[in-house]
Amino acid sequence: MPSDRGRRRRVLSQNLLADRATLRRFARAATDGGGLIVEVGAGDGRITTALAARAERVIAYEIDPEMTERLRTRCAGLDNVRCVTGDFLRASPPLVPFHVAGNIPYAATSPIVEWCLRAPGLGSATLITQLEYARKRTGGYGGRWSRLTVETWPVFGWWLLERIPRERFRPVPRVDAGVLRLERRERPLLPGEALAEYRRCVAAGFEGRGGTLHASLRREYSRGRVDAAFRAAELERGTVVAYVHPDQWVRLFRVLRGLPD
Repeated sequence: MPSDRGRRRRVLSQNLLADRATLRRFARAATDGGGLIVEVGAGDGRITTALAARAERVIAYEIDPEMTERLRTRCAGLDNVRCVTGDFLRASPPLVPFHVAGNIPYAATSPIVEWCLRAPGLGSATLITQLEYARKRTGGYGGRWSRLTVETWPVFGWWLLERIPRERFRPVPRVDAGVLRLERRERPLLPGEALAEYRRCVAAGFEGRGGTLHASLRREYSRGRVDAAFRAAELERGTVVAYVHPDQWVRLFRVLRGLPD
């Protein structure tokens, strides 16, 4: 019979990063903006201490009370670390600029990413996720792009920084991991008042009515405007929506909306 700890680890995806070199690289990437770091899924604190050595302050969230005790013990002498026993997803974003980091529970990846995208003060999020998720969001499947990435691209850049072999975790998970980086742009690629319409445009394109992106957009815009937008974005009329790079989406929308370059 599996132990209570084993069951809890499976439920909470508690696969701790055990490779020190990988841990140091992750901490460097997560703290390159300095300031306040909010850590998700702090576990036993091995990443927390590396973050604290480079950041002004760290707020470390861990939902498992038993693991939190280990976290508090490891961070006992660090004045710039506050350990919180609780669910990160129920927390309100800090009122000051901040960055998110963490070896996150794989089962909670989507809601954690959505929390980060909604947080107004977020500068960046550096997250250890399943490799498949990170590749999906960063064009890693033969140049295919997800709707979420395209919708948020004017405000956030998405990058896969590193692949982490599964053998570098304890216990060893079933799949490799990736370091996913979300970074808020200093200046959005589109004016703020156009972002809601941009998202509606992307939604229309991903609905797939008509079989191609060109046909889908023809339902919302004139043929002449769509043809001009495709020329500006250097797209063929038969292009399938998943293969349109987010930068091409921005160029498409600028022409469709009549915005200057």
